[in-house]
Amino acid sequence: MSDDATAAMRYKEIIALSRGSAEKLREWELARAEALEAEIEEAQNAIEAAAEREERAAERATRWWKMALHNIQGLSWLPPGDDPRPIPTARPAYLERYLEEVKPSYQELVQAVLGLGWRAKRAAAKRAEPPA
Repeated sequence: MSDDATAAMRYKEIIALSRGSAEKLREWELARAEALEAEIEEAQNAIEAAAEREERAAERATRWWKMALHNIQGLSWLPPGDDPRPIPTARPAYLERYLEEVKPSYQELVQAVLGLGWRAKRAAAKRAEPPA
């Protein structure tokens, strides 16, 4: 074989290898794109679920807050304070624990208000009466 034939064969071999490499790269890129799309969709679903959990937690907190306000409504010496706000440093993994802590605290408040004596009960009864 001549040097020209050997060079031509070597050229064809290099071209075949580069085509194979290009195909493998294309396949890898397509597989990676699919994987990234799946990860993006999963992340979007997680964001939606977190937003729903946040909304439900805010509704529960607001409901407990309104019930607490109703209990101290007759106590003019006890200012209600600000409405509850989200705490940015709260850990999402502890959401259920945080929500479970609200009920006993609310019950303690109710017991404390009930234990104030006859004046507090009378004030609470007055606020429950319709105006004459």
